[in-house]
Amino acid sequence: MPLSKEQIFEQARAGRLWAGNLIPGYQGAGGRLDNVTPIDNSAIGTIEAGTAQDIDAAVRTGRAALKSGVWSGLSPAQRKQAILRWADLMDEHAEELAALDCVDAGKPITECLNTDMPATLETFRWYAEAIDKCFGRIAPTGNDALGLIVKEPIGVVGAVLPWNFPAQMYAWKVAPALAAGNSVIVKPAELTSLSAYRMTQLAHQAGIPEEALMVVTGLGEIVGEALGRHMDVDMVSFTGSTEVGRYFLKYSAESNLKEIVLECGGKSPQIIFEDADLDGLVDDVLAAAFWNMGENCSCGSRMIVQANIEEDLLKRLKARMSEWKVGLPTDESVKIGPMVEQAHFEKVKGFLDDAVAEGAKLTHGGRIHTELGSGWYVEPTIFTQVAAGSRLFSEEVFGPILAVTTFETEEQAIELANDSNYGLAASLYTTDVRRAQRVARAIQAGTVSINGFSEGDISTPFGGYKHSGFGGRDKGLEALDQYQQIKTIWYVN
Repeated sequence: MPLSKEQIFEQARAGRLWAGNLIPGYQGAGGRLDNVTPIDNSAIGTIEAGTAQDIDAAVRTGRAALKSGVWSGLSPAQRKQAILRWADLMDEHAEELAALDCVDAGKPITECLNTDMPATLETFRWYAEAIDKCFGRIAPTGNDALGLIVKEPIGVVGAVLPWNFPAQMYAWKVAPALAAGNSVIVKPAELTSLSAYRMTQLAHQAGIPEEALMVVTGLGEIVGEALGRHMDVDMVSFTGSTEVGRYFLKYSAESNLKEIVLECGGKSPQIIFEDADLDGLVDDVLAAAFWNMGENCSCGSRMIVQANIEEDLLKRLKARMSEWKVGLPTDESVKIGPMVEQAHFEKVKGFLDDAVAEGAKLTHGGRIHTELGSGWYVEPTIFTQVAAGSRLFSEEVFGPILAVTTFETEEQAIELANDSNYGLAASLYTTDVRRAQRVARAIQAGTVSINGFSEGDISTPFGGYKHSGFGGRDKGLEALDQYQQIKTIWYVN
């Protein structure tokens, strides 16, 4: 039976939540790690400490499943029906899964229930429906030959997940990889393993073979590296920091040249021109900056605003800031919960401490709520007079801090927007359609939204330029393609 959010919260308080390795017929011996919630820095349970031996066992199992065809050998229509059954089962457990992410990551329960879980379920259903509607091709030959271009599963896929959207990122990777017929090994972030473990259990209940979908929990430097270096893994899809993304490229180069797909960091600009609808954009600008506590790769952490409207816009933003309530994420009225762990909190606090020394002006917020739980609660904050090239302008904060920089001309706005090592997302606001198209084409980012903050929907690919990653995309048919190998079959008449 599905558990209610209240039951999950009670189990968390009692320290009874657990996640472990799901490898059929294999028992690891790596011990356990305390699982600490950022809500109050208490242990809510444990996760299994996976090892390189666990990864090796999972890879052997996944390879055997490919050879047997227990999943890869099913027709696309059969895989579709199994994934749809799984989505229905997750829908029944949606409140339970949302509560697991809330206590594990410190995410506000309302966001988990109303945003993350609907998007997660939509992802599974979309790829289930897509898989039996994708066709191969016939090459344009003469009568002397027949060329068939077919798609096959790429093989054993490692899905390495971040901690900021545990269930949703699981769906972005597992749904297309599994729909394409691969064997998938999920490595959740060690900070947030609970929903991945539970969703995989539900997959097995729905009829997804245990050999085709496995979970190995544990530390990234042990389990993640073992997955990246394994000689029989065909592909790793990674979402996380650019620093760790570089490691996976190194692991691939030093092992079997497995394919690597990276979705890494971001420092997304929000460009606001003088002709923009200021009343209409306030909520989008604040959501871009502060949604999910700013722990979002596409976070619009740089507001680049035309100088003559800066004062007017800031008044409107500050008038709405009271709606961004800071508090315990189990409270349904809260929008801002804690930073995910002590180390990350200290990093974000460092930006608060250094910004003024760099010449920025604290315009709103900046308070740390030490009276709440763990004390890792950072108030949504706005700094103005942020200089291009400063640390706050250039580096990814991954916290609720908005850096404001002004411009005079369209050319300056584009130059500031592109003055970044990252290129994941951007947004711009203007009522001039020609300017909107012109600037959108000039911005170096994988997704550019116009007159709103958005990453598109499940049908549109998501990924970045420059240090934000490469090798493929999440979402859209592009994600499905990247989990498939292309083969040419050439008949000679």
